[in-house]
Amino acid sequence: MTNAVQNVFLLGWDDFHARYLHEVARSEHVRFHPLLRSEEVIYQQEYRIEDILTKARRVLDSFDGRVDGIITHWDFPAIPILAILCEERGLPGPTLEAVLKCSHKYWSRLEQRKVVPEHIPDFCVVDPHDEGAADRITVEYPFWLKPVTAYSSALGFHIGDRSALEAALDEAREQIDRIGDPVSELLTRANPPSEVRALGGRAMIAEGIIDGKELAPEGYVHRGRVKAHGLIDVVRGENGKSIEEVVYPSTAPDEIGERATRAAAAVMQQIGFDDGCFNVEFFWDRRDEDKLWIVEINPRVSQSHSNLFEKVDGISNHAVAVQVALGQAPSFDHGGGPYRQAAKIFWRRYDNDDAKVTRVPDERDLARFRERQPDTRIEIDVQPGQRLSELLDQDAYSWVLAELHIGGRDRAEIEAKFAEAQELLPFAFDDSSPGLRN
Repeated sequence: MTNAVQNVFLLGWDDFHARYLHEVARSEHVRFHPLLRSEEVIYQQEYRIEDILTKARRVLDSFDGRVDGIITHWDFPAIPILAILCEERGLPGPTLEAVLKCSHKYWSRLEQRKVVPEHIPDFCVVDPHDEGAADRITVEYPFWLKPVTAYSSALGFHIGDRSALEAALDEAREQIDRIGDPVSELLTRANPPSEVRALGGRAMIAEGIIDGKELAPEGYVHRGRVKAHGLIDVVRGENGKSIEEVVYPSTAPDEIGERATRAAAAVMQQIGFDDGCFNVEFFWDRRDEDKLWIVEINPRVSQSHSNLFEKVDGISNHAVAVQVALGQAPSFDHGGGPYRQAAKIFWRRYDNDDAKVTRVPDERDLARFRERQPDTRIEIDVQPGQRLSELLDQDAYSWVLAELHIGGRDRAEIEAKFAEAQELLPFAFDDSSPGLRN
């Protein structure tokens, strides 16, 4: 980095995650600024893309100084908005078209099929508003049904038979427009192929079941050069569907990580993704000749990984995002942190019924917990009096109560710390009138 202080704006600022920015190496040469708070960008009941853009432009235009870069670690709609803003201001960043080729699952599969067909499952597009949609699906049961754009596994369904399919399509028809309509708006700003343009953002994709150990190379593209700075494990919970843990570093053999990274690089180059960060999720099926299957592409560094890198490497992955956003080739050293392994654990309630939250850990509970585990970070996602069905963007099979970032010497220590957290941090619910989840 240069000695001059450079101004970097974070799209979707919140105090919990902003602290990671101050763990960026040599951050004395970077000054970070909020570009809208997270609640103004993500987890909206209604996404008004142009309104968010207008607010963001106003912040940037009123800044008394030079804007040197913009970053975000949030999913939709933060990433496409960032791409638009960077292009408007001539800042390093991936194009909107490249971002949409990553995050629009059907368009992404079309691009993946051109270069790594051996790494993708059977798939077809589904229009949930088509009364004959169930009869037009060409993928055999069982399969996954997902919106073409989503996050946190929202509206993702494991479909085992016709009745499950009909129920999933009914639910999708009621909810898909919330994200589908703004995705359609964004597609008008890009140049999608005619079949993608005709579908817009209100479509879904059916994909053949893929399985195995889930892992994800996280990396960046700088001036056309693709490089990974870490390999993450993604662990499913007791229901086999919900993500329960994100673990760094991966326990997969080096050869598997290298193969996944090569496949990811081929796809990112095919997409034309440049001057940005990514992670590509894979399933590694050890039962089928070590087959690697691409699950999805996220065109960003993940805030879920940030404290994990800091615990293990002594530096947040935001360091990479900042350097790329400033047009610099990143440097990232490994092994400088206090722990050998770290995990982000999603503390879930594995119950498909609704319930009312009657108690969450209070300040005394949290203070006692912090005395025992000062390095563990916790974010509580529910509030007393809230119904679980009021939580936004949950998967279809569980509820997230809290998120913990835990470091340890090994897996056993991490598991012991989480067990202690469950003992010290009480949650309670009123299940007397559970109802059904939305």
